[in-house]
Amino acid sequence: MMKMMMKVMKVSELLLILSCVLGVSFCAENLHEDLRINGCSDSDGESMYTLEGEELWYADFNNNRGVYPLPDFSNSFRYEDGTYEQAKTNQQICKDNLKKSRNAMKNIPLESDPPSTPIIYSRDEVELGVQNTLICHVTGFYPAPVKVYWTKNGKNVTEGTSINVPFPNKDGSFRQSSRLEFIPQLGDMYSCSVAHPTLSQPLTRIWDVEVQQPGVGPAVFCGLGLTIGLLGVAAGTFFLIKGNECS
Repeated sequence: MMKMMMKVMKVSELLLILSCVLGVSFCAENLHEDLRINGCSDSDGESMYTLEGEELWYADFNNNRGVYPLPDFSNSFRYEDGTYEQAKTNQQICKDNLKKSRNAMKNIPLESDPPSTPIIYSRDEVELGVQNTLICHVTGFYPAPVKVYWTKNGKNVTEGTSINVPFPNKDGSFRQSSRLEFIPQLGDMYSCSVAHPTLSQPLTRIWDVEVQQPGVGPAVFCGLGLTIGLLGVAAGTFFLIKGNECS
C-alpha cells in the first residue's frame, strides 16, 4: 500500500487516485478484505468497490449508471440509491484535485512499469462449434490502463470483445483482463496484443484451436500391446514345437 501511495504522489499528467481505502474487518473470527477506489484523468474516471478480491460494483460513466458485474444469484450486495450520483460528484472533486496537484508537482517524472507477457486461455474446455470465451490477462503494469487488441487469422477483431477495469495489485501495480467471445473451428488462430506507454511495441501472444481426440492415445497403446502379446505367444509356440521335435 505504501508503494501505491508513493506512485500516486509521482503522477503529474495521467492519473490521480483520489482515494484508495483498504478495509479489514473481523466477523465470527473470519478476516475480510474490501477495497474502494476512486480515480480520474482528464478524459476518464473510475469508481469501484471490491470484497475478497471480487469486483462487486463499479461506475460506468460512459452509460451513466452503476454496474453490478457478478450474476444476481452469486451477489446479493446492493448499494443504496444515489451511489452513482455520489460517484459522479467525487469525479468532479477528483478532477479539481488533479489540477491542483499538477501545479504543485511540476516536472516530477512519472514512474512506470511495463506489463507482463500476456497469458491467453479459454474459459471452458474447447469443443469445436461450441461458443467459448478467450481470456487475455496481463499484470504488473503502472500506470493503468493497458490497451488490448485481438486478431483472428491475422485480421483485427472488435466484435465480441470486452475489457474489465484495471484492478490493483498489493505492490501498487495493476492487472487487467480482456475477453473475446468466439466459436472454435479447427485451424483458426487468434492473437492478443497489449499496448502500454512503457512499451516500444505491443506484446503479443498467439493461441490456436487444438482439440485432443478422445481415446486415441489409449487405443493406440492397447493395440500396440495386443500386437506385442500375440507376437510373444507365436514365438513361444514356435519354440515349444521345435523342442518337441528335438526330443
